[in-house]
Amino acid sequence: MTSRSDRGDGAPSRPTIYDVAAACGVAPSTVSRAFARPGRVNAETAERIRRVAEEMGYRTNPLARALPTGKTSLLAVIVADVTNPFFFELLRGAEETATEAGYTLLVADVQESVEAERRALDRTLPMVEGVVLATSRMSDSSIRVAAKQRPTVVLNRSMSDIASVATDNSRGMRRAVEHLAELGHTTITYVAGPDASWANGVRWQALREAVHELGLRARRIGPFSPTQAGGLSAAGAIAGSPTTAIIAYNDVLAIGLMRGLTSLGIRVPEDVSVIGFDNIFGADFCTPQLTTVAAPLRQLGKVAVQTLLADLRAPRSSRLVPRGPLKTALLPSRLVVRSSTGQASPLGDWPNSASPDLSA
Repeated sequence: MTSRSDRGDGAPSRPTIYDVAAACGVAPSTVSRAFARPGRVNAETAERIRRVAEEMGYRTNPLARALPTGKTSLLAVIVADVTNPFFFELLRGAEETATEAGYTLLVADVQESVEAERRALDRTLPMVEGVVLATSRMSDSSIRVAAKQRPTVVLNRSMSDIASVATDNSRGMRRAVEHLAELGHTTITYVAGPDASWANGVRWQALREAVHELGLRARRIGPFSPTQAGGLSAAGAIAGSPTTAIIAYNDVLAIGLMRGLTSLGIRVPEDVSVIGFDNIFGADFCTPQLTTVAAPLRQLGKVAVQTLLADLRAPRSSRLVPRGPLKTALLPSRLVVRSSTGQASPLGDWPNSASPDLSA
């Protein structure tokens, strides 16, 4: 008799629950209970089933068993760009917290694409118990649709009806502007990141408020990709409209910007001061070392998963009751002063250099 593990094409396949049942002379449901609820099967029968299964190389599929109940012990973290060092410590903090609670973390990289983010959610939501959307580019309405299917936390973003964890961007921007004002800068250029980024909008608004209170001026250029290539592109725009102080959307953009400015013969910080955001790994490896608004990256990941786990552990009935506005968990930011900022110099000191190829 041909067993169910014979595929008919000569290729071996893994034994199934039906093969084990046939070998033991029991029903497939008995085999299932022997693994899932051994107390409901005669001890001698259960032992025989486990022994035969081991001899045949049969392995249970815990995910398949868990899907009907939703208890998969899996959490998903959707990140905008896993190659961005911003996520290194963040993911480590999230993973440590998930592991301590008995969960496994799945990470999906959507490469700054809204469409890819939606596809990743469609594929992972049926498998996981909860989701952390780290720097999501989706609209609020799209996030709400996902949150109706699984407990959801948004990170580096604030929503009134979805659990949110973010850095205190406003306070961090205020300290950056105060630092530049103390160095004699009167006009600050903001090099913007993606328009779809919540943090981008908050940082620009905080900059405008800070310069207004301090009697300074601000302008904005961009948007630019939050990458080194984006920073190189921004350098060309800066060269055409000189400034003495720049605050970039994030550190990666700022590092690329400094590289581009150096290629143009513009010195940092002698000709222009540059500040980034996040204090990523490597912010102090570049030349000059980058002054930045530091975010508690590992703590962001930890708090995001802790918030998600608290929601998962709450009684199901409490999740069905409409909740009032939720308060965003704001984690503190701080300014880390390094060598990319210095005293303001006259704009007339800028070199008149031809623009080289900044695509490298």
